[in-house]
Amino acid sequence: MALRAGIGYDIHAKAAGRPLVLGGVRFESDWGLLGYSDADVVAHAIGDALLGAIALGDLGEHFPPGDPRWKDASSMKLLRLIRAMVEGQGGHIVNVDATVVAAVPRLAPVRDAMRANIARALKLPGGAVSVKATTNEGLDATGRGDGIAAWAVAMVEVAE
Repeated sequence: MALRAGIGYDIHAKAAGRPLVLGGVRFESDWGLLGYSDADVVAHAIGDALLGAIALGDLGEHFPPGDPRWKDASSMKLLRLIRAMVEGQGGHIVNVDATVVAAVPRLAPVRDAMRANIARALKLPGGAVSVKATTNEGLDATGRGDGIAAWAVAMVEVAE
């Protein structure tokens, strides 16, 4: 068996009238993130990291914007489909680690719920999912609150 790492990144701008979903948690908010699916940057970054770990391209390749199947789709559903792709390649997800870059909202009160949603979608124990947050200290678009970004790393075990 061999270990493969993947890195993922996603960013979406704020948009009025959209739901705000991060890590599968829906926030009470009058704005959300602009995107074709539910625009969950945490799930998208993790999905890209997993796809990268097994060299299967990126999220847009498998779930293209404009395809009616993915309009307003739950990103937890996308993670379940990506988990199936990993398993279809003979892989086993070991762990995922995500960092959210956002001025708002505060994630500490819902971090455990986010981790549980991601763990459930990927069929992982809670200890194999990490979600952290930072603010960018007022610098750049995410620091000013114009959008939210996320970085993720995934480790996948594959047969050689």
